[in-house]
Amino acid sequence: MYHSKIAGLGYYVPSNVVTNDDLSKIIDTNDEWIQERTGIQERRHIIRGEDTTTSMGVKAAEIAIERAGVAKEDIDFVVFATLSPDYYFPGPGVLVQRDLGLRTVGALDVRNQCSGFLYALSVADQYIKTGMYKNILVIGSEVHSTGLDMTTRGRGVSVIFGDGAGAAVLSREEDLSKGILSTHLHSEGEYAEELALIAPGMGARWVTDIIADNDPNDESYYPHMNGQFVFKNAVVRFAEVINEGLEANNLQVSDIDMLIPHQANLRISQYIQKKFGLSDDQVFNNIQKYGNTTAASIPIALTEAWEKGKVKSGDTVVLAAFGSGFTWASAVIKW
Repeated sequence: MYHSKIAGLGYYVPSNVVTNDDLSKIIDTNDEWIQERTGIQERRHIIRGEDTTTSMGVKAAEIAIERAGVAKEDIDFVVFATLSPDYYFPGPGVLVQRDLGLRTVGALDVRNQCSGFLYALSVADQYIKTGMYKNILVIGSEVHSTGLDMTTRGRGVSVIFGDGAGAAVLSREEDLSKGILSTHLHSEGEYAEELALIAPGMGARWVTDIIADNDPNDESYYPHMNGQFVFKNAVVRFAEVINEGLEANNLQVSDIDMLIPHQANLRISQYIQKKFGLSDDQVFNNIQKYGNTTAASIPIALTEAWEKGKVKSGDTVVLAAFGSGFTWASAVIKW
């Protein structure tokens, strides 16, 4: 039995910065309204033709692979988390394998939205623990901007989300006191429709239905979110899954050197920070700059925290996420 360690990290965000004031020119909103509710000041949107979910994942992955000090030939498997694939099928995992020029290794796509990166990390961790693989590329990448309702009607959702990608290389670690100590995954499908994009879908409205109806008021192909309901559930599940990770490893809250929550809403992160009595130095947030990048948010934030020296050797790092599904997850890592 082995542990897996994060050997390399990388992230990529589009160059196109979209501020709250920029959005106020096309949506009935303003900087104060957005910051008060979400903490977001700006986000990145792709420029069509320059970036895709896959291409951003590739760029983040190239950085992570270089920092891990491994060759592309050493990558044994790819796990790609996203809710916004380039194509309905195939998924972006195989496109990454192609575009990075990897060997004909397996490629797996994970569709767990905001919890996607942690689910992907957990899957990769199990493969390495059992000895099946030695180096696994894990990616979280999202393009939201091209699928949002950028009108006043959709402002409750559209002001929140941004585009970007983060990646990690997981490698075998023989020292069982280091690396990923545990991961914890949960779901509650009872509330699936409270945060969802219903169409196009084989079970509801497929493309042919949308085209046939040609209904300008059809909102089924835009994201829907019951914001207050999601917030109330998120703060409960975040706390539960963080505690679950600590208890599984006989750790106390005081043992946390860095908590990196999914960047869903700064108010959620602040609530959790206050609940656990953590200092500003123990929690890392960057939603102010990037918005909610769903499956990309944790690897982007983790990479930035590491680059700034806020995550270092010997630290106990806790990752936690909650989102659509409902799904939620955590990971406890000894760096």
